Amino acid sequence: MNKTISILMVVMIISFTGCPTGKNPADPDIFNRDNLVAWCIVPFDAMNRTPEERAIMLKDMQISQFAYDYRDSHLASFKEEIHALKNHRISLRAVWLWVEPEGERLLNRTNETVLEVLQKTGTRTELWVSFPGWVFRGSDEENLQKAVKALTEIIVRAEETGCTVALYNHGDWFGEPENQVRIIEAIGSEKLRMVYNFHHGHHHMDQFEALFNLMVPYLSAVNINGMSAGGPKIITLGEGNRELEMLKIIKASGYRGPIGIIGHTDGEDIRNVLERNLKGLERLKRML
Repeated sequence: MNKTISILMVVMIISFTGCPTGKNPADPDIFNRDNLVAWCIVPFDAMNRTPEERAIMLKDMQISQFAYDYRDSHLASFKEEIHALKNHRISLRAVWLWVEPEGERLLNRTNETVLEVLQKTGTRTELWVSFPGWVFRGSDEENLQKAVKALTEIIVRAEETGCTVALYNHGDWFGEPENQVRIIEAIGSEKLRMVYNFHHGHHHMDQFEALFNLMVPYLSAVNINGMSAGGPKIITLGEGNRELEMLKIIKASGYRGPIGIIGHTDGEDIRNVLERNLKGLERLKRML
């Protein structure tokens, strides 16, 4: 056989069957470092890093995306946080917005401070919104109507700052994926999405595949964690006995959004926590 023809045939075979590993080279691995978002690393850091120190840490760890959570005491340096992230080319992927109404006011003083800083700095990001459980204590239909009204108001306020909104599962009625999908579909806004957190979904593990397929069209981010039935809320990735099957479901679902890598431990240098989770994720990736 002519050598040129033989080479062409090999090229054609690869074109139709894919590369020898069976992976599509154009299909990115969502668990790679460049798709990870650092989450729950501000109030949980025993080192009490400054915004500058935190940005340097993330850059050094090759984590280029960050979701900002806080306690009220951290908001005094929120502007500094935004500037440090920009200087070190860390993307502010999201900002936590814990909505705890005060009387007739839906958004409390802390919420207003967050929105004011975002607006003054011209920062466009996503607001990860959740509520304490006492906000939704009515019937299922009453809760849905209340949630639609509240989120409609929050979307309007977010649009004033150029931001979008994602519903964050934090337990109780509002944290159930089926309820969040109902809220999104009832509002019908393309600027409203959802974030799913493993560590708030231990009771979902046996139904995870069905729930995840329900969520996929609306998902903005997935924050992962070690998972074990009956285990503690926070487990290092790779040390639980259920997260591997959950990651396989995510990968097979077609979801291609960011993956959150969390801190969320007390009394530790948050860099050590992130590094443990990154190492655990590498081990899990080899089994996917």
